[in-house]
Amino acid sequence: MSLDFSALAAEFGTPLYVYDGDVLLEDFATLRALVPGPMEIFYSLKANPNITVFDLLRRRGARAEVSSLAEPRTALAAGAAPEDIIFLGPGKTEAELAACVDAGVYSVVAESFAEVELIDQLAARRDVVQRVMLRINPARPPSAARLVMGGKPRQFGVDEDLVLGSGSRLAEYRHAAVRGVHAYLGTRFLDAKSVVDNTRYVLDLALRVAEKTGILLDVVDVGGGLGVPYFDNESALDTGLLTTGLGEAVAEFLTARPGTRLIMEAGRFPTAGCGTYVVSVRSVKRSFGENFAVTDGGTHQHMTAVGIGSVIKRNFPVELLSRASAAPAEPWHVTGPLCTPSDVIAKAAPLPELREGDLVGVLMSGAYGPTASPGLFLGHGHPAEVVVLGGEARLVRARDTVEDVLSHQILCDFSTTTPIGR
Repeated sequence: MSLDFSALAAEFGTPLYVYDGDVLLEDFATLRALVPGPMEIFYSLKANPNITVFDLLRRRGARAEVSSLAEPRTALAAGAAPEDIIFLGPGKTEAELAACVDAGVYSVVAESFAEVELIDQLAARRDVVQRVMLRINPARPPSAARLVMGGKPRQFGVDEDLVLGSGSRLAEYRHAAVRGVHAYLGTRFLDAKSVVDNTRYVLDLALRVAEKTGILLDVVDVGGGLGVPYFDNESALDTGLLTTGLGEAVAEFLTARPGTRLIMEAGRFPTAGCGTYVVSVRSVKRSFGENFAVTDGGTHQHMTAVGIGSVIKRNFPVELLSRASAAPAEPWHVTGPLCTPSDVIAKAAPLPELREGDLVGVLMSGAYGPTASPGLFLGHGHPAEVVVLGGEARLVRARDTVEDVLSHQILCDFSTTTPIGR
């Protein structure tokens, strides 16, 4: 279904994130078909933490992978069962861990031996047992990852050799039941063979950890990181190779360890393609012979579009949304309203001649849009977000107002304070 972006902009204003709910569900169905049946998909809320987006995925069978106090509350409010929630991430606070224990989440993914100890203490105070997966930093780096998360010095997890050499300590806790292994080697994988190889490695690693440490192994999280093609020189994952390879790996593992819960995390894959960041052109100009379109949206609301974390900066696909044009494409710099020359959301993008009032869309924007952007820069705040499903548009996040932005600031009167040293 083609969306009427002009109507959406007229109703909800710009800048605006539009999520096509039909595309979201189609892409999740594609993912579900790729992954072996026994392997559960845990949606990474960090990719797009909107409660309606998660609810749509939850109703299709997605579980929840969360990493902050807000995210498990989002998942629970959307109807997720505690046994379908895992909490991970480095640097967890005691309050976060306590909230996990109190909520009875399926598992906390511990990033260190010290964290396992703290979970044990918190669970002991409540006289409960909390399941724990230990995150392991593998001894080998992944292949073909756009962003490497393990296999080298990292803040994530415990090095593989330290775990394998730790003896029986992990099996001796009374209230922190270490029953699983988690490893996340990298993200944005577009090579199916690499995904299969990494999955096999993590499954084998879990067996070795159980043998060496004596833990009861009832869950393995193989990570995820399935990529989507953003740029012209990128190709989608080979679905046939991925499905066959993962199916064989899972079948072999479950033959050795029947009944083990298997988890794959996914954030970008089901959400990226459903989203469009819609901005309105405020003015056009030429500078030193180059075309500029200054819009009401920018990098403060879509930092991912400028290649955050990437060495090579490339444009997300951009389109003129508000009208058809037969004009030949020219290079256009699409910028935002910020007082910095780095506020360019598309550089020399091939677009027809742009005019004041045109709508420009940054495609593939359903993942890591507002959630990975400095929304408070210059006090602009976060944009509105809308989900369109079956032709019906619903506001799923209100636009920040000036009052919203200022509401957490506190004006303190120091006029009567005597300065130190006087």
